Amino acid sequence: MPVSAAKKGTWALGAAIVLIIVAVVALPLIASTQIVRDGIARQLSIWSGYQVELGQSPRIQVWPSFRAVLHDVDFVDRRAPNGSPVIEAERVDVDLSALAALRGEIIFTRIYFVRPTILVANTRGLLLLPPTPRSGKLAQSVDVARSLLAANSSSPDTSSLPVDPFGTVEIEGGKIRSAQKGEIVSGLSAKLNWSALNRPATLSASGIWHGEGVTIEASAEQPLLLFAGGNTPIKMTLSAAPMTASFEGLANVSADPFADGQLKLSSPSLRRLLEWTGFDANPSNAVGSFALAAKFTGNGKRGKFENAQLALDGNSGTGVLDMAFSPVPPKVTGTLAFKSLDLPSFLAAFTPLPPDPKSAETSISTSEANGFNLDLRLSAAAATAGSIKLSDIAATAQVKDGLAAFDISDARAFGGNIQFGMRVDRQIGDNLVELRMSAEDIKGSELAAMLGAKEFIPQGSGTLSIILKGTGREWNSVLESADGSVSGTFGKGTIPGIELAAFLSRNAKGGFFPLSEVSGGSLAIEGAEIKATISKGVARIDKAEARSGKSVISLGGLIPFAGRGIALSGTIAPAAPTESGDDARAVFFVGGSWSDPFVSPVLPGLPPR
Repeated sequence: MPVSAAKKGTWALGAAIVLIIVAVVALPLIASTQIVRDGIARQLSIWSGYQVELGQSPRIQVWPSFRAVLHDVDFVDRRAPNGSPVIEAERVDVDLSALAALRGEIIFTRIYFVRPTILVANTRGLLLLPPTPRSGKLAQSVDVARSLLAANSSSPDTSSLPVDPFGTVEIEGGKIRSAQKGEIVSGLSAKLNWSALNRPATLSASGIWHGEGVTIEASAEQPLLLFAGGNTPIKMTLSAAPMTASFEGLANVSADPFADGQLKLSSPSLRRLLEWTGFDANPSNAVGSFALAAKFTGNGKRGKFENAQLALDGNSGTGVLDMAFSPVPPKVTGTLAFKSLDLPSFLAAFTPLPPDPKSAETSISTSEANGFNLDLRLSAAAATAGSIKLSDIAATAQVKDGLAAFDISDARAFGGNIQFGMRVDRQIGDNLVELRMSAEDIKGSELAAMLGAKEFIPQGSGTLSIILKGTGREWNSVLESADGSVSGTFGKGTIPGIELAAFLSRNAKGGFFPLSEVSGGSLAIEGAEIKATISKGVARIDKAEARSGKSVISLGGLIPFAGRGIALSGTIAPAAPTESGDDARAVFFVGGSWSDPFVSPVLPGLPPR
């Protein structure tokens, strides 16, 4: 009598259940007789290319997954002279394919490292990896990829890549260290998903580097080609408190690594970023936020940032940048154009300009000239330097071997044209500082407003030249030690703070009096000229003359920067000689301080007519 379909189904289901039970019961036996006998350590060695040593025999788990638990695991580089491990792990859990085990094969589906210490060979590379083994399935697969690249570097035959399954590799509580630098990364957690050697791979990792938590997400279309020195599409993002970064494009990690794609970098503080990455930064300058987006092309020695969009402390510009990573120190060159630019905040990262050009108490540091070389060409439609407003500016910023320099070759300011240069050269014990300024057709009123001086500066149009060279670690000491010269000429206008009639009248009475007593008006002038020589911070007035109507006012003497004192003698005489030959209408002495000068008549002279 034929068996019914229902009974056949029941028998099939029962047979399947029996087979499953037999398989589950048989797995420990298979594991103990086949897997352990053949050696999981040997299979790990075959894959990695390192000699794998176990502190004790593997322990097999069947449920909830088929797993071998290994303790005190060392991956040893056979080429190392002392046979030291390149990876040491307290425990390694190896998930295995149960079906493959039933066939007597070992196929890893997941490898989980617990508290491993990884010794890296090179801390300057793009990847922190142990020494590359010469043997092993992974190394052999990379060799296959390398041969495919040799046959056709631009379009290798990816269909010929090895197809071996790989699986997942995870790390918990790991460390990365080098023999030279000690511990580099701590608290490492990572997960690599790579289903097969000819398939894409993804990596997520986090750890602590230089005291900051770092998270990395990355993916590669063809990892084997990447490791073999070929180009493959990759995506990568890095997140940390001092910096976020992303890259998408082609890359390789060969001995001469290469990248070509879109790069983005941002940091809330460039100073903090430089300190975190190991570059010297000027501790006296609070450098603000930084962001860069560009088409990046480069290798391990040089990189080019095209169509760069740069933002530094609120200053946004576009241009092209080149960076040479080798030889050390790195060198940055380029051209940047800005619509508007705050010069002190932008240059604070590169040159020792004070935040406010009027500040003389700011310290001068050339530490920013230690970690890199810089050569930038800058242009801006509008710019500010403290209270100074500039337009149509063309400038350069340079840093090299302890020398920091900033030059404005052309700009509109104070109603005219100016050129400005500053150099700070680190010397033994002190900084050598040089300042140069040349101005043409400027308005004295705008210059006075910038200096915050309401009095005694000619308000007409004129020219001005300043050359100073001094030494020191702050601007005050530089000015107090400076040598140089100051010269200027001004046309028709006024000098606020001097009322000539009141001055002559008060001077004729004799006795000391503060200059503020006769400063209620302005002196109308046809022109003014000043020439001064500066030596050791003291300005010697060679000529200071203003022509006003039928009178000429002349000054001479000394103005030291230290102490802000004044020691001047002056005369007021007719512009044309008198018949009597007695030209002087008044001779006087000016002393006191810059902020509170006083007058002492020497020759009271004649009161005004």
